[in-house]
Amino acid sequence: MDDRFNTIAGWVLFAGIVALGSSIVASGYFHSERPEKMGYPIAGVQEEGQGAAAAEQPIETYLAKADPAKGQQIFNKCMACHNADKGGANQLGPNLWGILGAGIAEDRNGFAFSDALKKVGGTWNWDNLSKWLTSPRTFAPGTKMTFAGLSDPQDRADVEAFLNSHSDSPQPLPKAPAPAANGSTAEQSTGTPPGTGPNNGPQKAGKEPVVNSAAPVSPAGKPS
Repeated sequence: MDDRFNTIAGWVLFAGIVALGSSIVASGYFHSERPEKMGYPIAGVQEEGQGAAAAEQPIETYLAKADPAKGQQIFNKCMACHNADKGGANQLGPNLWGILGAGIAEDRNGFAFSDALKKVGGTWNWDNLSKWLTSPRTFAPGTKMTFAGLSDPQDRADVEAFLNSHSDSPQPLPKAPAPAANGSTAEQSTGTPPGTGPNNGPQKAGKEPVVNSAAPVSPAGKPS
C-alpha cells in the first residue's frame, strides 16, 4: 500500500515539475512588453489635445515666396491632361499657355469646356485660379474636371507661378498683405484694406470739445 502511494505521489510530483518547466519555457517564447501607447490609432480621428491646423492665409502670402521650378514639378502630375507650351495642342484638358489673365472657358483652339465652367465667367486671376486648383468641383459644380485638387496653398502658389511664367505677358507676382496687429492680415480681419469701405472703425476727433469748468452750472447740472 505504501509503495502504491509513493508511486502515485511521485507521478504527481513529476507532473507538477513538468508543468512548471513548461510554463517557464512558454513565458520566455511568448513574453510581450506593455506598449508605450495603449489602444489603436484610427485614421482621420484627431487625438484629444491636438491643436487645429493653422488658418490658411490669402494666396498672395504664398505667392510672395512661390517657386516656379517647384511648381513645374507639381505640374508634371497634370501633364497627362494638360500642357503649358506655347502653341501646344489640347489634350484631355485645354492648353494652359497664358492662362492667367485669360477669360474663364474662353475659346482655346476649339476646346469644349463644360457648361458649368462657362457659367462662372470673368477672367483667371491669382485668387480664383487658387480656388480652382483647391477643388475644381467646388469652384464649378458639374465641371468635367476630375482632378481632386491641391490642399497645400504653397503648392498652389508654386503652380500658379509656373503657369504665369508660361505666357507672352507674365503678370507681376502680388505682394504679401501686411499683417494686422493680431497677426492676421487686414483683408482677413475686415474683408477690405484698412481705411476703405463703410464702418471701418471709430475715428478719433481732431479736436476734443472742451467744457469750461468755470462756467456757472444750472440746477439740472448743465452749464448755463
